[in-house]
Amino acid sequence: MSQQIAPNAEQFAQAAKLIDAMRAEVGKAVVGQDQVLEQVLCALLAGGHVLVEGVPGLGKTLLVRALAQTITGKFGRIQFTPDLMPADVTGHTLYDPKNQAFTTRRGPVFCNLLLADEINRAPAKTQAALLEVMQEGQVTIEGEALTLEPPFMVLATQNPIEQEGTYALPEAQLDRFLLKVKIDYPSDKEEAALVRKVTEGKVGDRLDVTQVAALIKPATVVSLQAVVASIRVDEQVLDYALRLARATRRWAGVAAGAGPRGGISIVRAARAAAALAGLSRADAEQLLDAAAGHEPGGAEFMRLVHSAQRVHHSLEGGKG
Repeated sequence: MSQQIAPNAEQFAQAAKLIDAMRAEVGKAVVGQDQVLEQVLCALLAGGHVLVEGVPGLGKTLLVRALAQTITGKFGRIQFTPDLMPADVTGHTLYDPKNQAFTTRRGPVFCNLLLADEINRAPAKTQAALLEVMQEGQVTIEGEALTLEPPFMVLATQNPIEQEGTYALPEAQLDRFLLKVKIDYPSDKEEAALVRKVTEGKVGDRLDVTQVAALIKPATVVSLQAVVASIRVDEQVLDYALRLARATRRWAGVAAGAGPRGGISIVRAARAAAALAGLSRADAEQLLDAAAGHEPGGAEFMRLVHSAQRVHHSLEGGKG
């Protein structure tokens, strides 16, 4: 059995400080949606990708842009439309008559944080252009593999209420996302603060992230991810994750259960959730929260996870 080297106290304290600072900076632009921000940060720290789902006007794009503003790396955005082609995403080669040679023009995926806005408005062949880069961190153009500089994260958004002119993401594409985050309407208090913030002394509806400061370099994000990856997960917690993933394969309401990637994703997200909670060890509570966000088996599996959460919380309460 391999020995897991946990981060030392200084590394963990520095990581926690940076995470808190990122929360605070994003909060300067985004009002409320604290749980959504936690899940997006969880995916970033775990080195995964996020699919954000919600009706228009809830701040999906603003959240992504504010998070990107805290990192000094390159931010890319693709507005997915029915006529978008795969080459518009990854890039292509073109002939340069001046130099009489073919050159490679890199697409918008060559960045650190990529916003794939309204991803379900593009056809399947264009959505599939993201498969290689999301899984392997590289793009193949005319037979040449081009590696992206880490970190690389896709934050995709989709609108669940409009089906006309949209293309449902295939299972292979959904499987590349670590978490599916559902953004809901703000509370009464949050909505009042939001309306006041956006309308006072401002003209138009332009997304404003100018007050968000750039805090960390891309290399620092990679270091944070390394610290999170070394957070301890006990064998019992690891076994719990495997049993949750395997339960989807025999659960009556699930058409196709989670593969091995499901258990891997739950453990990775649990480590990140522990870091966000300021813990140096991932326990069952973070694991269940991660499983609820991963959504590997659909609504029926969510009921199983939520039941397990209630049992866990009742047992924790009984210890007192």
